[in-house]
Amino acid sequence: MSVKTMFRSRKALVLLCLALAILIGGGVWWRIGSSRTTTAYRTTKTTRGEIMSTVTSSGTINAVVSVSVGAAVSGTIKQIFVDYNSLVKKGQVIAQIDPAPFRALVEQSRGNYLNAVANVAKAKVTLSDANRTMKRYASLVKDGSVAVSDYDTYATAAQSAKAALAAAEGTVAQAKGSYDQAKTNLDYATIRSPVDGIVISRAVDAGQTVAASYQTPTLFTIAQDLTKMQILATVDESDIGRIHEGGNATFTVDAYPDSSFSGVVTQVRNAATTVSNVVTYTVVVGVDNPDLRLKPGMTANVTFVTAKKDDALKIPTAALRYRPSGVAAQKTTKAQPGQKRIYVLKNGRPEPVPITVGIGNDKETEVSGGELAEGAEVVVEEQTGVKVSGSSNPFGARGPGMGPPPR
Repeated sequence: MSVKTMFRSRKALVLLCLALAILIGGGVWWRIGSSRTTTAYRTTKTTRGEIMSTVTSSGTINAVVSVSVGAAVSGTIKQIFVDYNSLVKKGQVIAQIDPAPFRALVEQSRGNYLNAVANVAKAKVTLSDANRTMKRYASLVKDGSVAVSDYDTYATAAQSAKAALAAAEGTVAQAKGSYDQAKTNLDYATIRSPVDGIVISRAVDAGQTVAASYQTPTLFTIAQDLTKMQILATVDESDIGRIHEGGNATFTVDAYPDSSFSGVVTQVRNAATTVSNVVTYTVVVGVDNPDLRLKPGMTANVTFVTAKKDDALKIPTAALRYRPSGVAAQKTTKAQPGQKRIYVLKNGRPEPVPITVGIGNDKETEVSGGELAEGAEVVVEEQTGVKVSGSSNPFGARGPGMGPPPR
């Protein structure tokens, strides 16, 4: 190869390397120039529709009427005739305490009572005899046949017999009371259902001893009607003023997470409960339970509907909490008393708009006044210091409710 040819080959190689360097450098410069940090905004358009003001709470589902059946006397449970979920009628025997000791007491008390009655009869005979003797000596005193002292002796005996009769009659009354109490205790040994209903709790077994010396032990709990239930919900003092009797409520239970149930507020109790300086009140919600899906003791997550509007201008509640940062924060409009300030995206920047709010909940709030137009892009969140390249968006692909891409 000649020197001239070699020179031309080297020159072509140098030009090729130079072209590659320019191409790589241009790509790096374009990448750096098109990738920069900016602020991205997530927005939601204002709409019109139904909105409800709600208060959330939780509570326990219980039967409207549930009766605790106890034992009025102490003894050993001899037999149990019902179990969980047993249907019972009023007056039905549900358990039996061993009646043998009570029968013995009845017989003993009956004997004491009959003995007291016999003593009354004996005292009456003694009093009658004393009265006759006293009257006989009274006539003898008049004609001087006997001394007055003899008459006084028999008059005293008559008075003593009368007092003895009164004491015997008191003993009869006392023995009669003991006899009646013994018969009552024997009746208490047979435990009966006080209402029609269903057994939802049983706390004893046959052979167990119950003691009723200090307080009546609960043996059974009977729900009178499980088709009518109630929720005892606890509501914070800041929300209790918005809840009234007759108001509507919805609730869910963990057993049926995909189902929603409804109820009506039947009572707002005035008694307050304070725990760790937090004051709450009990709200009773009446619930129909025709299919018996709801069971006593279930936890209900309750939502009370305190107000409702059908054609309200709505914004996300999160928009009330949003405040811009950086340069956008310098553009502020002072809100009037009673108004709140939100931000609307205009030309890629948040602009403040004062509004008056109405009813609302954790998700949506009504706009009852101000200059906010329907369909406006309301800012609910921003992300600063975001690196963007081309048409990338930190909040995902652009669509309804998203601000324009950074420029």
